[in-house]
Amino acid sequence: MRLYKLTITNIFAHSEIIMYFCLFIIRKDDVLMKVCIAEKPSVAREIAEVLGATQRMNGYIEGNGYQVTWTFGHLCTLKEPHEYAENWKRWSLGSLPMIPPRFGIKLIENPTYEQQFKVIESLMQNAEMVINCGDAGQEGELIQRWVMQKAGARCPVKRLWISSLTEEAIREGFAKLKDQTDFQSLYEAGLSRAMGDWLLGMNATRLYTIKYGQNKQVLSIGRVQTPTLALIDNRQLEIANFEPKQYWELKTNYRDTTFSALIRKSDEEIAAEEEKNGGKKKIDNPGIDPIANREEGEALVERIKDLPFVVTSVGKKDGREFAPRLFDLTSLQVECNKKFAYSADETLKLIQSLYEKKVATYPRVDTTFLSDDIYPKCPAILKGLRDYEVLTAPLAGTTLPKSKKVFDNSKVTDHHAIIPTMEIEKTDIKALPLGERNLFLLVCCKLLCASAEPYVYETVTATFDCCGHSFTAKGKRVISEGWREIDRIFRAFLKEKPADGDGDMLPDFTEGQTFDSAEVAVTEHFTQPPKPYTEDTLLSAMENAGKDGIPDEAERKGLGTPATRAAIIEKLVAAGFVERKGKSLIPTKAGINLVTILPEPLTSPMLTAEWEQKLTEIAKGSTDPDTFMDGIRTMIQEIVSTYSCISEDGKKLFAPEKEVIGTCPRCGQPVYEGKKNFACSDRSCGFVLWKNDRFWTSRKKELTKKMATDLLKKGRTNVKGMWSEKKQATYDAAVILDDTGGKYINFKLEFPKRKVGADGRK
Repeated sequence: MRLYKLTITNIFAHSEIIMYFCLFIIRKDDVLMKVCIAEKPSVAREIAEVLGATQRMNGYIEGNGYQVTWTFGHLCTLKEPHEYAENWKRWSLGSLPMIPPRFGIKLIENPTYEQQFKVIESLMQNAEMVINCGDAGQEGELIQRWVMQKAGARCPVKRLWISSLTEEAIREGFAKLKDQTDFQSLYEAGLSRAMGDWLLGMNATRLYTIKYGQNKQVLSIGRVQTPTLALIDNRQLEIANFEPKQYWELKTNYRDTTFSALIRKSDEEIAAEEEKNGGKKKIDNPGIDPIANREEGEALVERIKDLPFVVTSVGKKDGREFAPRLFDLTSLQVECNKKFAYSADETLKLIQSLYEKKVATYPRVDTTFLSDDIYPKCPAILKGLRDYEVLTAPLAGTTLPKSKKVFDNSKVTDHHAIIPTMEIEKTDIKALPLGERNLFLLVCCKLLCASAEPYVYETVTATFDCCGHSFTAKGKRVISEGWREIDRIFRAFLKEKPADGDGDMLPDFTEGQTFDSAEVAVTEHFTQPPKPYTEDTLLSAMENAGKDGIPDEAERKGLGTPATRAAIIEKLVAAGFVERKGKSLIPTKAGINLVTILPEPLTSPMLTAEWEQKLTEIAKGSTDPDTFMDGIRTMIQEIVSTYSCISEDGKKLFAPEKEVIGTCPRCGQPVYEGKKNFACSDRSCGFVLWKNDRFWTSRKKELTKKMATDLLKKGRTNVKGMWSEKKQATYDAAVILDDTGGKYINFKLEFPKRKVGADGRK
């Protein structure tokens, strides 16, 4: 039996009366629950444990007034084109542009997803409150909002916003639950991103596939993936077109120190430097003119090899170098690729696992700073590295400096940089899988370095003169290792070489010092081409793409976000546009061709960089999402109308490649396989082997590629099971090519010789 209670609340606002009706259905033994929805089952388990929910049910965990359920990342997605309009099901130019009047969402077709959604829907329909426990970011907000919309949640919604999954963080987060409305702008940014990418991807992909793909190859185009492909393609083009330039260096060696002759800068270099400093400082340009050839260099060596060298100056300059910034996701992916050859996707999975194990903070971040409230927690975090005292030893007895280069509230929005959590003290680091252990120690080392004093050094520059020619050498004298001591220990721990740029110590030279002739030599060198992109260099390029054309105040200027860049690289590889060769990322022929036919707006990083800036502004509430989407719709209409024309040269790029199967017996040109024949590439020749030639069809056979290859190479091919209409039986024979130069090719049959029996009969 059910009892119904009707509550009517009268709310007065702006002289208008708004009536809200809340209907509660209460069974005798039931109470309304608070439903928490996490993004993964593992996260749900952590939250349930802290909340005291211990009873495992089908698709959720219940207890203490809570029901904790979960998604599997995206359960919902935007609808397909044909779900908006029937005529959009067929790929045709007439259906473009496809711009839905209103976007809709649907469940992703997956039995597991569908089953879990039914659980979520049932829980939310009877909930007192829903607590959104999705990942604290734009994508996490979108994932959970779509599920709640699809489930028809009508009760109040709160938001859990945390940067780690430690018990302390979860308890603190539930004590300070936020209103869902506080994150409306974040949701609108995520929704705008999804709809904008749908409009561009669906329309541009169909447009260029129809025009160039010849219904045989889908030419996938995306706002981020296509400019990324263009980066890889342009780099390969630079390598292919690179012409090495020869140059010469004049060097001398004295007291185990190599001195290089100063080479005068070109007028172009001087002009560029003066423009850079705004003409405020005159550029000195000492040294010799560039050495043009070996003869000139050897002549110079002969002139000075027996002459004394004089120390003209010994300059000393104090310097200090602060530790590198803490990790955001992109810089972590870059470093892991360099040190461990992990792909960007592998690194994301590893740091996500560490986050779910509560030993690392939220990974999908784009800041390298910590908020001020983290400062008191850092000593306890560092203390937890008890098994790696060799790394922490340099910090013993020191006070953690509160540097603005590390702690800065103004540089932190939703989340701070990736660091270990205080759970580190309870964690057996050595028991972690190798990949997670490597990555975790890297994160720890970065925090240790950031907690140390700066690296302090003295730069020494010595200049020699010989017959009016200047030679220089630079070295460093370390005053205080600071953070570099930790870095050096960590590199030794990983059995790496010392970091570059430490500089060698110079002997004590004094101004006016003279020494006898030194060993002088001229050496030949060549400029080197740029290297192909690897994942670390590509991630850096994606992060920095488009910076030059975007205002300095824009927070995001690159291709994609830290959370999406790994997926973009994997998508390009899966689509066959990019391939991995060792650590290098190389564009395939299809990738090169695609970039070739696309207009500049679709391959330039400027488009996506501008989008990212606008989306960031939407998330902050400073830009209207409707205005942004209106601009996207207009752009799509312009792309379809402007670039619907097709070039024949571009069409040829995606024409299926014909396989050479042999040489024409008449003219010696290649013979290609076609749909119905094997024909000479020279049409004027006229040599054609038809697959359905009457010779073959009358014998119930079709000319295969192997048979045609044998005929061209050997002049014959052995065929089994040919049909004889006369004898109503099959037979085996050799088919001989009998070309007389006419319009049609003739064939002859050659039968195998009969074996001679014991009586001499055949």
